[in-house]
Amino acid sequence: MSKIKMKTPLVEMDGDEMTRVLWGWIKEILIEPFVDLKTEYYDLGLVSRDKTDDKITADSAKATLKYGVAVKCATITPNKQRVEEYNLKSMWKSPNGTIRAMLDGTVFRAPILVDGITPYIPTWKKPIVIARHAYGDIYKAVDGLAGRGQVTLSYTDRKGEKKELLVHDMDSDGVVLAMHNTDKSIRSFAKSCFNYALDCKLPLWFSTKDTISKVYDGNFKAIFNEIYETEYKEKFEKAGIEYMYTLIDDVVARIVRSEGGILWACKNYDGDVMSDMVATAYGSLAMMTSVLVSPDGVYEYEAAHGTVTRHYYKYIKGEETSTNPVATIFAWSGALKKRGELDGIKELVDFADKLECATIKTIESGKMTGDLVSLFKKEGVKPVKLNSRDFLCAIAENLN
Repeated sequence: MSKIKMKTPLVEMDGDEMTRVLWGWIKEILIEPFVDLKTEYYDLGLVSRDKTDDKITADSAKATLKYGVAVKCATITPNKQRVEEYNLKSMWKSPNGTIRAMLDGTVFRAPILVDGITPYIPTWKKPIVIARHAYGDIYKAVDGLAGRGQVTLSYTDRKGEKKELLVHDMDSDGVVLAMHNTDKSIRSFAKSCFNYALDCKLPLWFSTKDTISKVYDGNFKAIFNEIYETEYKEKFEKAGIEYMYTLIDDVVARIVRSEGGILWACKNYDGDVMSDMVATAYGSLAMMTSVLVSPDGVYEYEAAHGTVTRHYYKYIKGEETSTNPVATIFAWSGALKKRGELDGIKELVDFADKLECATIKTIESGKMTGDLVSLFKKEGVKPVKLNSRDFLCAIAENLN
């Protein structure tokens, strides 16, 4: 059978540890036998980022802006221990943070639902989609150590006028943090959320903590409200869906009691934490899609989880691992599908759909990785634990 031809390359961002291993296997077993894969490759593994002084991360984001669609493997954001382990020149920033800031998009994360895997919260019958603002806050923050003395925050406007806020009179050693966001990015975030809600016919809930962060979070609330009232209120009413703003602690309580079927918009850090909570409650961190959508229609698909370090250490010792590759498979399928849609290649779109279907059907037939075995309950089907590569081969059989 002839392979499906591509017109425009995907931007391919390779990553670290066990997910890097899975990345190569997914291409070898599930994609390259069927697709004449065309990519512009960037190695965002920690060694490569260190070697290029992290320039390769920015280069991959620029390529994404050029070509419009990217697929990204999970990567390490180094801490002090990682700096020592990899003998790094610097404690490099999060590559996700860098890419998201350059694309100025919103991350949408939704659970991958499988017949036989019941959420830990039994009332959840429909997907809960997390919309995560992908710019600023602590991911572009400046932080440092402080000792006895006065910590202030100063701002100089274009006229040269200076404003200064007292942060704290330090009477002992401590730490300080300064973060920012922009109205432009918040507006893009809001419009992305409203448009996604309309496209999917989902009610939109937005939450911050404006009772405490009266100016910072209050600005998010005000911009969302203004855009809703002036541009989206009539559209939402016509579609029969609601927009609601409330405090994040209130939304958490509402979400737990809900049946799902909600788009939950969160600030950057909130979305980071809550998407993992939602994914785990639906079954596994590896059972969630994640796509960054920029206001200009640029798409970056990724796995929403980390690099699975514990499994990687077992793998390099020659021990068998059963790491779940589903989120990474869906990152590839999502990117291939979008590339096919943009380039008018129906065969590529159909292949991506079939790859997702084959992955779900493999699990529903009882073949899965170890993280899902204890969760799987389906009458007449006994779950069988497969190692990572055998699971991918089982998917390939269904795909064939």
